Amino acid sequence: MDRGVIIIEATIAATTDGWRVDRALADAVPTLSRERLKVLINAGQVTQAGTAMRDPSRKARGGEAFQVAVPAPTPAHNEAQDIPLVIAWEDEHLIVIDKPAGLVVHPAAGNLDGTLVNALLHHCRGSLSGIGGVARPGIVHRIDKDTSGLMIAAKTDRTHEGLAKQFAAHSIDRRYRAIVGGRPMPVAGSVDAPLARSPNNRKKVAIVQGGKRAITHYRTIEPLREATLVECRLETGRTHQVRVHMASIGHALLGDPVYGRTKHAHKGVLETLNFRRQALHAAHLGFIHPITGATLAFDSAMPPDMQELFTQLVV
Repeated sequence: MDRGVIIIEATIAATTDGWRVDRALADAVPTLSRERLKVLINAGQVTQAGTAMRDPSRKARGGEAFQVAVPAPTPAHNEAQDIPLVIAWEDEHLIVIDKPAGLVVHPAAGNLDGTLVNALLHHCRGSLSGIGGVARPGIVHRIDKDTSGLMIAAKTDRTHEGLAKQFAAHSIDRRYRAIVGGRPMPVAGSVDAPLARSPNNRKKVAIVQGGKRAITHYRTIEPLREATLVECRLETGRTHQVRVHMASIGHALLGDPVYGRTKHAHKGVLETLNFRRQALHAAHLGFIHPITGATLAFDSAMPPDMQELFTQLVV
């Protein structure tokens, strides 16, 4: 076969007789997702006795044998860079990173290198599968450059697909610690307000009728000096969700350069500490391992800069 192509022999199990063939093959070849197999079938890369089978929806029969030709993943355009990572947990399927504030997650205009993706390409070299046919880590979700804390990346396409389904079902347990201005009343509550790009400033997110539904549940952890340490639990995960939702109820995050306005009571502290980011930390992450089915949960303490800000504001 062509150099760089891996041939996988797959036999349909009797228990999957009558299933769609792409689904039955996904059961027979656990390293490939159903979506990846569908693409390979449509491309004529799945054969039976030398004949290409191009209909992913046809019914499978128990005992059928197929040959799946998997092209070697094409190299990612992003450069692998030796950037230190704080790893909360890792196995051959996924990795949980405790991201520092200031680290961009994904390369984009203005941040083409020095990102979390560049770091993961270096750290995970040799253990990445071809997600979508490209050798790259699976960024399933992101947190802002200047937000610190926990996030997951997938190493295989099956893991990526399984995590993506949990995010879509809102079953991932994500809780943030935030220091906000003022004292929220009531001390616990929910913000259910749709978010979209601001029609007035495309770099900002705003509450927009017709936007994507977004729900944030907050609760007071500790009152501070004209501020409050709160926990925000995300039911959805929209861009800038915590920042916009808390600002919308009059309690913007301290240090937020986009959605906040520094109060006189906090100006001196922020300047003394040189605290120039939103006071937001992804402190808890819980999910079901998409391969093993194990329940996983991780906690991360507030980083030193945010802990110092909290200490200075303790009443």
